[in-house]
Amino acid sequence: MLSDVSVIERARDWLAQDPDPDTRRELEALIDANDLEGLSSRFAGPLGFGTAGLRGLMGAGPNRMNRVNVIKTTHALCRWVDARVENAKDRGICIARDARHKSDVFVNDAIEVALGAGFRIYVYSKPVPTPLLAFALRDLGAAAGVMITASHNPPEYNGYKVFWENGAQIIPPNDEGIASRIDGAPRVDEVPRTAVSEAKESGQLVSMDRCARKYVTVVAEATCKTESRRTIQVAHTALHGVAYPLFRFLMSRTGFCKVATVREQARPDPTFPTIAFPNPEETGAMDRVIELASRIDARLALANDPDGDRLAVAARHGDHFVQLSGNELGILLADDLLSRSEGEGTALVVSTVVSSPMLGRIAEARGARWEQTLTGHKWIQNRALDLEQEGFRYVFGYEEALGYAGHRAIRDKDGVSAAMLIVDLASRLEAEGRTLIDALEALFNEHGYHDDRQISRWYEGASAQDDMDRALAALRANPPRSIGGREVRATHDFLRRVRTTEGGEVTDSSFAESNLLRFDLGDGHAAMIRPSGTEPKVKYYLYANAPRGTELAEARRLTQESLERMSRDLGIGRA
Repeated sequence: MLSDVSVIERARDWLAQDPDPDTRRELEALIDANDLEGLSSRFAGPLGFGTAGLRGLMGAGPNRMNRVNVIKTTHALCRWVDARVENAKDRGICIARDARHKSDVFVNDAIEVALGAGFRIYVYSKPVPTPLLAFALRDLGAAAGVMITASHNPPEYNGYKVFWENGAQIIPPNDEGIASRIDGAPRVDEVPRTAVSEAKESGQLVSMDRCARKYVTVVAEATCKTESRRTIQVAHTALHGVAYPLFRFLMSRTGFCKVATVREQARPDPTFPTIAFPNPEETGAMDRVIELASRIDARLALANDPDGDRLAVAARHGDHFVQLSGNELGILLADDLLSRSEGEGTALVVSTVVSSPMLGRIAEARGARWEQTLTGHKWIQNRALDLEQEGFRYVFGYEEALGYAGHRAIRDKDGVSAAMLIVDLASRLEAEGRTLIDALEALFNEHGYHDDRQISRWYEGASAQDDMDRALAALRANPPRSIGGREVRATHDFLRRVRTTEGGEVTDSSFAESNLLRFDLGDGHAAMIRPSGTEPKVKYYLYANAPRGTELAEARRLTQESLERMSRDLGIGRA
């Protein structure tokens, strides 16, 4: 706990080096008002370098997203990359941004600091979806990448996402190495910088706009390998983000021209005026695009999140739309891609430990390898890259939080190419007189019905992180013996890296440390709990399934009853 004197001293020291007039005014007002609570929330600790970088509320102080943190983090990144990647300065760093508040300012700071450190810098001329940054990094052979984005967080957030030379988001030891150098960074007014105008003249600053066109070519060629009737009508929303131009270009390039958009949500707007929360997972986020799809008799309603790396889908089935869960969309795409995949080596699909185990059954039936990782595409892609070195052929990776990756050229989740994949699949099904729901039910009939429920418990205030940590600590100290009427057969504590059964506790080092608890209940039933890495909430993942051969209506009834009992026992109610 900071003393009153120390927090004011730290605030004044920060103020002396802060180049942003907005955060300077914010901090001056807090100091003048002697607002110790407001100051403490900003100076109690640094903004955690997690989820492949920084993400948080914008504002003054080390515990907020601001220019000081961007400058110091970029300085630290450059030092680490230069020491770890061969020929890093000549290979360069790709730097891009979305259209959030201050993304333009933050990206300019990152560019000038990296230029000042001697790196060649590649930039897009406009705000772009995150997948374009991931694609360009590999296409150009750059040493690292930085994306200024807060993805699906509320408008008052921003972030700084880091990619490594392999095109994937950073994992240990690179995230730890960069974080360790942030504290040792000099004051921002002492960090060397090179002006953008000067770098353009010297050739040190290079456009990567051509990569957007190449991305469309690569995705189009990989997606539409079969001729299908391409008259399917699609409705799309970008949720005030940056995905629509790229999505529209890709659809046109592949011959899918019947695309309608929610016009009031098509252009970037960092205030997100028409939605309460710019996350397509949230209830109500797809209301406008589903209404549009219903009005124009579209087959699909699609929603990308603000930086275009996530995708939500609602499919017409009869006279109504059914919104697919992240797991349902994941298994549809996985099965379709596996059915069409060709090449040397055993096919590989990867999902996270909190995603549906049904992918394992699909992989087995298709003769593929199924791998599980911790949550996040940084783990999915880095594990896939390792297995490719062993001779496996990566086909698809997904996590239930609407993140899908179906192209080896893009080593991150990509909501735009995923939209293309699902439109192509729906088009081929329509030519057969079938829908995505028909295809999903066929998979359930073949592999057994799997159901899931995700519920979030939100926390507020400066103590939110501590409160979430205490909630998980309480479960560790007193784990449930049964959930939903089923005995807990095994408890997997990913933070302590131990698995506990009737036979006792054994070390399990299969995964890196993570604040996740998993309770296995037998017969494919499980409950998992973890704090979100990007939002102040604890997420509960519940899974149930029915035996193969169970009639679908009965299977749904049985799994819904199981999920209801599990929810009640955990005290979290319905989603």
